[in-house]
Amino acid sequence: MSDMSTLLEQQIPALRRYALGLSRDDHTADDLVQDCLERAISRWFLRRQGGDLRAWLFAILRNLYISSCRTQSRRATSMAIEEIIASDGYPDPEARLETRDILVALDQLPEEQKSILLLVGVEDFTYEDVARMLGVPIGTVMSRLSRGRQRLRTILGTGQPTLIRRVK
Repeated sequence: MSDMSTLLEQQIPALRRYALGLSRDDHTADDLVQDCLERAISRWFLRRQGGDLRAWLFAILRNLYISSCRTQSRRATSMAIEEIIASDGYPDPEARLETRDILVALDQLPEEQKSILLLVGVEDFTYEDVARMLGVPIGTVMSRLSRGRQRLRTILGTGQPTLIRRVK
C-alpha cells in the first residue's frame, strides 16, 4: 500500500493542474483529483504493470471530467478569470492581461481540443501518450491539436503562435 500511495502522491500536483485547467474552479478541480485517486486506488489491480501510471491517471481524470459535464448542463465558470490571474501572482500587468485572454479563449474551445492542448502544451505529454490516453489514433491527436491551436489564434486575433505552442 505504501508503494502505491507514494506513486500516487507524486502525481497529485500535475493532476490538480490539469483538473484546474479543465474545470477553472478550485473546488471542482479538488473533487476531480480526489475522485480520480479514489478510482485509481479501487482499480489498482486493473493497472497494467509496467504501464505509464501518469497517463493512466490523466485518462481517469479526463473521463471523470467528461462524465461530470454530461450529467450537468453546461454551467457558467464559477471562478472569475480575474481570481485565477490574481492567485497566480503575475507582477506584470501585460502578463496578466495575456493570461486572462488565453484562459478566456481556452474556455471557448471544444472539450476535445481544450483537453489535448492542455495535455500537450501544459502537461508535456507526447502525442503517443495522449493518443493512448484518449483511445484515438495519433493522427487524430495531431489534427485536434492543430485545429485547437489555430482556433485559439483566431479567437485571440493573432496569427502568431500562442504561449501554448509546443512542437514534439
